[in-house]
Amino acid sequence: MSTTRIALASLAAGIAMYFWASIAHMALPIARLGMNNINTDEAAVLAAMHTSLGDKPGMYRFPSIDLSNPDAMKTYDAKLVDNPSGLLIYTPPGAQSLTPTQLITEFLAEMLEAALAIYLMTLTRVNSLFGRIAVVAAIGVLASLPTNISYWDWYGFPASYTAGYMFTEIVGFVIAGIVGALILRNNRSTAAVS
Repeated sequence: MSTTRIALASLAAGIAMYFWASIAHMALPIARLGMNNINTDEAAVLAAMHTSLGDKPGMYRFPSIDLSNPDAMKTYDAKLVDNPSGLLIYTPPGAQSLTPTQLITEFLAEMLEAALAIYLMTLTRVNSLFGRIAVVAAIGVLASLPTNISYWDWYGFPASYTAGYMFTEIVGFVIAGIVGALILRNNRSTAAVS
């Protein structure tokens, strides 16, 4: 199987994956699953965040935990009895949404994912169209598990959010697999492994 053909399949699969992700996030309700707005006194909450965190972007855990303290978990558990808990991804005022940098980063990530999946597909002995699609779909399932399940388990991400993002990732890989397998069909030889 020629390197050019694999590169073409990877490129086309990455573009297809990117378009699927764009549709899933912009046109379908999948991206909104598990997301809620602060509707009660939003202005006061935002002002308190800005006063407390200022211009320091980052991820914040609340209530706070001092991991240098040997009794950190015991102290943290005591705080949880009377306080809400969670994670806050904070960006100071002045940010914009859907910037070119964000879109390019997402595109490059989709391209890399698709290229790796298509390359791995070519290393298998699977030659049927549906078999190749299944290989890439299985890679998608594997890719969707680690972060999504861990964030649900350890950080309390909503189950609906987790399921929606896993679904989006898996469908993206299935689409990439379809595109890649169609471009590489009728090639019986696999990529050389040395």
